[in-house]
Amino acid sequence: MQKALKLLVLIILLGASSCFRNKSGDEGKTVFRYNESAGITSLDPAFARNQANIWAVNQMFNGLVQLDTALLVKPCIARNWKISPDGKEYTFYLRDDVYFHDNQVFAGGRGRQVKADDFIYSFQRLSDKKIASPGAWVMGPVRMVNDQPDIIAIDDTTLIVRLTKAFPPFLGMLGMQYCSVVPREAVEYYRDEFRSNPVGTGPFRFKLWKEGVKLVMVKNDHYFESENGNRLPYLDAVAVSFIIDKQTAFLEFVKGNLDFISGLHASYKDEILTPSGRLNPKYADRISMTCRPYLNTEYLGILADRNNPVMKNNPLLKREVRQAINYGFDRKRMMRYLRNGIGYPGIQGFIPSGMPGFAENPGFGYDYNPVKARQLLSQAGYPMGKGLPAITLSTNASYLDLCQFIQSQLSQIGIDLKIDVSPPATLRENIAQARVPFFRGSWIADYPDAENYLSLFYSRNHCPEGNNYTQYSNPAFDRLYDVAGTENELSKRSRLYRAMDSLVMEDAPVIVLFYDQVLRLSRRNIRGLGSNPLNLLELKKVKKT
Repeated sequence: MQKALKLLVLIILLGASSCFRNKSGDEGKTVFRYNESAGITSLDPAFARNQANIWAVNQMFNGLVQLDTALLVKPCIARNWKISPDGKEYTFYLRDDVYFHDNQVFAGGRGRQVKADDFIYSFQRLSDKKIASPGAWVMGPVRMVNDQPDIIAIDDTTLIVRLTKAFPPFLGMLGMQYCSVVPREAVEYYRDEFRSNPVGTGPFRFKLWKEGVKLVMVKNDHYFESENGNRLPYLDAVAVSFIIDKQTAFLEFVKGNLDFISGLHASYKDEILTPSGRLNPKYADRISMTCRPYLNTEYLGILADRNNPVMKNNPLLKREVRQAINYGFDRKRMMRYLRNGIGYPGIQGFIPSGMPGFAENPGFGYDYNPVKARQLLSQAGYPMGKGLPAITLSTNASYLDLCQFIQSQLSQIGIDLKIDVSPPATLRENIAQARVPFFRGSWIADYPDAENYLSLFYSRNHCPEGNNYTQYSNPAFDRLYDVAGTENELSKRSRLYRAMDSLVMEDAPVIVLFYDQVLRLSRRNIRGLGSNPLNLLELKKVKKT
């Protein structure tokens, strides 16, 4: 206990003075440092529901498969697999050289080999209602037998998973951090404290977590993956700080106390970027920037359920009004002046750039056309906006500038838009419970298939039970959705996806703002960081020179 306390004090002191610099006594050690302003709530993969948790979990755990930078499914603990002709049975053949991290829960404190039974336990735990994992839905396609997922182990390295019906996106879903393998011994020993005592198989193993202060992960010397004959990972450790203020975190990055930051924040966007979205030349000698499509659609959502009490006499129930709003503001100008060109104007559809199923010129979507917007308002019975009641848009403070831009532009076509600013957690809860008629939302892909986006409009997914936050219903859409769920050929499935996307854009329960981009800034001595459309942080191949 005393030794652990001394270590904790040392870590905190190091954190207070730009922790883990070589001059602090860690000569020869390579430590990757990043900040997590949102905080981490759990290191248990069953609760890897947000980016902060996912990034940390991804360093310490593995699943059957993983996604590469192009979002193609690649082997991980499963060295290969086969799928039955009817698409309902998946057989995975596991590696026999994967071991859990060393921990006191194992005999002799040495990590034991991962076996097929460990995945059965992990998947059963994920779907256990007592655990109440937010990732339980991942097991939705799996056939249930006696209230348990139909998963069997033929032997220690052969695992069979049976689905209720064919569902092509399932393999990609298994690459999510929810589906990581965990050891029964550790979960049963630590119980509720497994969240802060994680035991996985990943390239880094848990060392210390002082919530709100510092998280430290150290190199797993027994990691099973290698690159060009070199065993991964290359880094000695990963240190995560929890500075809440993003401007302060940015200043720490500029000073060299952090190795990496992700995303664009209003407090520093004009300092780090030129108006055209390029790296400010004064930082070129010490900072590298990468930017690529991010599977995140930012949008305004509209409740489409006439029976919802909050929509009583609401003009947004008229499709022409929703379409008029879509035509009524200039997304290209919005991106140029408020986002420094980071992101793509949302003029195509709901499926974002970078996702299979996205089309550059699909023949549907909305560009800026104020003349068309005024015509639609007249068709709805509101010529030049006369008689149109004020419309309230709910958002949080981070998106206030975008909403004010839209407010200004819509006023020019006769729409009186009011803005209600709520705390992020409050707004998320109100959206999930269908309590706000008009809201700013975003959808980041859980897995690399456009079905993940279109599921937001499937009638059986109405919130609060599902993710259809607009409570949109369209029988034609539902029929296409059901057919696409059984189509194994990607090209045919993509055509069905575009047809569904077209229906959604025509009915306009959403107003697409933009398709995001992953913006990553790193110190120039960082190599191999890369980027991917899911903005997943992969550190096992990173080098620090």
